Amino acid sequence: MTEEDFKFLLSHFVPKRIRKKQYLLEEGKICEYTAFIVKGSMRKYFVDEKGVEHIVDLYVENWWAGDRESFVQFTPSNYNIDAWENCEVLLISRENTLKLCAECPAFNDMLLKLDERNSIATQKRITSTLSSCVEKRYNHFAEYHPDFVQRFPQHIIASYLGVTKDTLSRVRSKAIKK
Repeated sequence: MTEEDFKFLLSHFVPKRIRKKQYLLEEGKICEYTAFIVKGSMRKYFVDEKGVEHIVDLYVENWWAGDRESFVQFTPSNYNIDAWENCEVLLISRENTLKLCAECPAFNDMLLKLDERNSIATQKRITSTLSSCVEKRYNHFAEYHPDFVQRFPQHIIASYLGVTKDTLSRVRSKAIKK
């Protein structure tokens, strides 16, 4: 991408600071922007009927955060996305996303590659959740996302993996002993 292309691309984004615990998106609202995280970390979650939070995604620098379904279909989101740390993000609207896709082939190519990677990662996560033991899921998570292990507390990682905090604690203790 040329410097000129990059400046054109950047002109379609709005920079924003999001404080720790502040929402990027709240359940019931339409996801009007997707955020590229320049600095900080976020989590995407829903709260079940018993009031229990379930982590759907974790995000750090150079990751995109948002609710794709709500963003594309203009429907109320089922998720909350909040800052786990103070964040600096670049926001882009659906209108500007479509405009960039039409006018900037490099941006369109990037989105296609991101969609492919996201689809593959989602399939792997579903398969792992359905077929792998907790130890294997945690080891895979720690291997591919060591920065997440350092930046998110155990109860957040446990929820992301679909296990209790106590179960994850036992798994981590076994891993340390080995």
